[in-house]
Amino acid sequence: MKAVRIAERLVGPGHPPFIVAELSANHNGSLERALSILEAAKDAGADAVKLQTYTPDSMTWNSRDPAFVLQGGLWDGESLYDLYAKAQTPRSWHPVLFERARQLGIILFSTPFDEETVDYLEQFDPPAYKIASMELTDIPLLERIGKTRRPAILSTGNCSQQEIATAIDTVSSAGTEDILLLHCISSYPAPAEDSNLRAIPWMESVFDRPVGLSDHTAGTSVSVASVALGACMIEKHFTLNRDGGGPDDSFSIDPTDLKRLTIDCREAWSALGVPLLKRADSEKATHKLRRSLFVIAPMKQGEPFTRAKIKALRPAIGLPTGELPCVLERRAARDIAAGTPLSNDLLS
Repeated sequence: MKAVRIAERLVGPGHPPFIVAELSANHNGSLERALSILEAAKDAGADAVKLQTYTPDSMTWNSRDPAFVLQGGLWDGESLYDLYAKAQTPRSWHPVLFERARQLGIILFSTPFDEETVDYLEQFDPPAYKIASMELTDIPLLERIGKTRRPAILSTGNCSQQEIATAIDTVSSAGTEDILLLHCISSYPAPAEDSNLRAIPWMESVFDRPVGLSDHTAGTSVSVASVALGACMIEKHFTLNRDGGGPDDSFSIDPTDLKRLTIDCREAWSALGVPLLKRADSEKATHKLRRSLFVIAPMKQGEPFTRAKIKALRPAIGLPTGELPCVLERRAARDIAAGTPLSNDLLS
């Protein structure tokens, strides 16, 4: 399976997890706050920050009809149009954000929600495009992103196996071969018990693409656990302060948590190793603390070895303890003092 290159980073099996801080609507309508989030993500060790680029008109119809008003959950009673109007990242900010990311040395890319927005984002030479779960069945959008030949990250919340397969085929047929999938539970926040992380290796096997996690749970433990199951990218909503009043603050992580997440995910990845037993380099110093066979009472030449004369003790400077049955069939080759580690030359 081929890794996907996003800017200078290879993302996929055999590479450390790619950590993405999702800006989303956590700028709270302030460019200065958005820039501070970029800087905080860099300081916390994230590899990238992701934007969402849209206008409310590109997302929904301006209506208070019940079908367009959210019922229950985090945004209960809010119309879709008003939510997106409040949450959007204005296009006028994009040149400033991309330039600041370049100065900081952090990767920046975005999720476009319609074809025209892809055309707009092309001027910034983005290293990748993310396709949101709810847009994964939008064939014209998939085709437009595919035609850019840039890496495509496909989020899969609420999607069926066939819908994911169709999306991959659509993007690939349009020109983009570098495709990465994100397992996702489209709930805000998502209960940890709904995460179904075992879907990650299954998706990797079925679709033969690198698979990461778009994590909407409130903490970081699910993200770290996903690395053990093969997640090669972790996307988490990120904010400066969970009490900042933003629409996504309640299920976002703050700078302290993001720093902990980057450390823990990379340590989890480095701990995976290989699927076989081998002695770690760090174990060499303690290997001699294993037990071996010692003579524990004085013995005369020709005297038979018995359990009363031999004991398994630390350190491992004598014969291995597994040799005991053979030793009990032998005699002392010479006089042996108590406390002597057994060796083959002492056996006759």
